[in-house]
Amino acid sequence: MLDATPRRFDALPNRPGVGYKPQHYSDILENPAPVAWLEIHAENYMGDGGRPLAQLRHLAERFAISVHGVGLSIGGEASLDTDHLARLKHLNDWLQPASFSEHLAWSTHDSHFLNDLLPLPYTQETLDRVVRHIDQVQETVGRKMLLENPSTYLAFEETQMLEVDFLAEIAERTGCGLLFDVNNVFVSATNQKTDPYSYIDAFPLHLVGEIHLGGHDEDTDEHGAPLLIDSHGREVVDPVWEMYRYTIEKGGLKPSLIEWDNDVPDWPLLAAEATRAADILDSALVGAEK
Repeated sequence: MLDATPRRFDALPNRPGVGYKPQHYSDILENPAPVAWLEIHAENYMGDGGRPLAQLRHLAERFAISVHGVGLSIGGEASLDTDHLARLKHLNDWLQPASFSEHLAWSTHDSHFLNDLLPLPYTQETLDRVVRHIDQVQETVGRKMLLENPSTYLAFEETQMLEVDFLAEIAERTGCGLLFDVNNVFVSATNQKTDPYSYIDAFPLHLVGEIHLGGHDEDTDEHGAPLLIDSHGREVVDPVWEMYRYTIEKGGLKPSLIEWDNDVPDWPLLAAEATRAADILDSALVGAEK
């Protein structure tokens, strides 16, 4: 059985957060500044009881929590896994998080689960399927979901609409919000040779409930052109920070997460990344008050 329900925070603050890793538990309790909220991957907390949930309950007394799912396969052709969805509902009912999100991606085929978040062709058929799945998720879980823009490595020949239009239409039809991953925009724009700032300008920022910032790896394709991999395993690069500043100045202050899931650093380095986000948020706030 899950422990007693934690204290509930109604919303994430417009401050920096970090993806929670158990090795940082003591550091977060002793010296969290400037981190104001935490995000967890839902699939890591779907068991009953044990140390992970006990620690999470303790943290949730002090910090707003965002639940970020990575396993629903929202864009998959198959029906959603009802057992997985039931576990997700159970976690949300217990934790009562301030935010709940998933990816615009697919990761299942028949009975196989793929350890990747794979992109989709932006067609009417895909749009209708994603809308059905999000309606099912929000009805089952009983809360509004944020949908994250993906990182992409190629374009589909059958695509019929721009990604920003695809996301905006999903939000309009389902009432879901959007999660804006700045690094994903940079990765996709670099790989597909498009302008990331034009993407930001076209994005419905008023629907964004959370921003993600993360690192990526650099490689080259078979023709020697740059190929970026969304790895979440290093610091945020300067061009992404500048895009983040532009996004905040254009769309207003937002809860902003530092994602670092692989080769996780010691707490001081992760906190330093959050401090950089805090500085940009503070600068934007001062500018808005003038």
